Amino acid sequence: MKMNWKLLFGTLFVCLLSVGATIGTYSYLDKNDKVSASGAFNQTGFHPVGYNAVAAENTDFTLAAEQSVNAVVHIKSVAKPSQSADRRGRSMDPFGDPFEFFFGQTPQRQQQPRVGFGSGVIVATDGYIVTNNHVVEGADEIEVVTNSEQTYTAKIIGTDEATDIALLKIEGKDFPVIPFGDSDALKVGEWVLAVGNPFNLTSTVTAGIVSAKGRGNVFSGYGQRGGVRAQDKVESFIQTDAAVNPGNSGGALVNTKGELVGINTAIYSETGNFVGYSFAVPISLVKKVVSDIREYGTVQRALLGVSISELAALKEREPEKYEKLKVHEGVYVAGFSTKSSAQKAGIQEGDVITAINGNKIKSFSELRAEINRYNPGNVVEVQVNRSGSVKTFKVELKNDQGTTEIIKNRSVAEILGATFKELSPEAKRAAGVNYGVEVNNLTNGKLKEAGIRNGFVILTANDKRLDSPETFTKIVETILKQDPDERGLYIKGLYPNDKVRFYAIDLNN
Repeated sequence: MKMNWKLLFGTLFVCLLSVGATIGTYSYLDKNDKVSASGAFNQTGFHPVGYNAVAAENTDFTLAAEQSVNAVVHIKSVAKPSQSADRRGRSMDPFGDPFEFFFGQTPQRQQQPRVGFGSGVIVATDGYIVTNNHVVEGADEIEVVTNSEQTYTAKIIGTDEATDIALLKIEGKDFPVIPFGDSDALKVGEWVLAVGNPFNLTSTVTAGIVSAKGRGNVFSGYGQRGGVRAQDKVESFIQTDAAVNPGNSGGALVNTKGELVGINTAIYSETGNFVGYSFAVPISLVKKVVSDIREYGTVQRALLGVSISELAALKEREPEKYEKLKVHEGVYVAGFSTKSSAQKAGIQEGDVITAINGNKIKSFSELRAEINRYNPGNVVEVQVNRSGSVKTFKVELKNDQGTTEIIKNRSVAEILGATFKELSPEAKRAAGVNYGVEVNNLTNGKLKEAGIRNGFVILTANDKRLDSPETFTKIVETILKQDPDERGLYIKGLYPNDKVRFYAIDLNN
């Protein structure tokens, strides 16, 4: 019995000793940890993440959702059977590109209508709607269904392939709208909502955070899209992890106040469905584009007139030149275009552009997006680093014609001064050809200036055989979107019972 009491007291003593040692060790380590945090790393006053922060589960999205869903519409676009094949010869497979750019387009056989689905955002009470260009590109009929299940026929006011933005109009009044927010004020980590119609599920709201801003080169390496080369795309996307899927394209990205901060445009996906990365055009850029389209019919795009190289590319290509720059953030001026306003202002080849109007520039996509906020004729301050010395120049921006005049949206027929028609079997026999288009209704324009007359049969344009007037029109439209120094149209053709003739036409002016 005595042995049992001794054993009990011995066990109790060992337990108490262990508890005391544990408490002492914890206090010692906690004290040393505080000294390390405030001393060795000089973090006095440092508070852990979340100290006064609002927990994610306490964030209320209901107000933003209620203010947004009624102004987001479902868009159905239809191309007639004769035009159901992609008008520029692109594959209709929406999964053939890791960047699922053509949200909601349904592959169809060539003899069937091409039907596409997407979203749009009402931005004016009288029925103006912003969406993506690729949602309505090539459409002959556009149907808009509102959240209240009212159906309207929409017309295209204008499009801009460089930013992938389109402006539509439906007839009516007192439509609900989403107020514009400030995309420049968005912060990485801030909550946002994506509102749209994925998989034709109307009025769908998903939440996520801003993962990155100013994301460029999203489509680099994927050639030419819609007649605009990948390097000519204006890309400064807001990247989020809000779930978007086929059908969301053209929908709203809103902040927790219910303000429109972007237009959802693309996802990165190898399957065609959301895998964690989505991209939106910031509203700061969208506002400028749609305002120009509404007022002028086309975007008034401003240019610095510089040829740019990324510093990372320069470092790899010419490491010695890179090391002499004495600055490693910005974009390298590799050359100038004809009538360059930047060169006229004093900027030199080898300068590194580091800021525009005080806004830091780290990449070509950021520079292009920043300049695209302005109109030709605006003056901007361009900060450059020249061999370690910081200099600032005032540059008057010009359009792609080298002037500050308003550029009107002119058709190919107006520019060339003619209409074109397919060759009848009789005309083909008379000309001795089996392809080509005939010049018709010639008026003042580029063709007349070159000496071409009515009845001339154009066989090829820039070495491409012509099988229809639409093919010729698309070729010319593509040329008009190139750099000013590359806008040459080279025509081979003939008059019936005559020799083959060649013409070179300058489309730059």
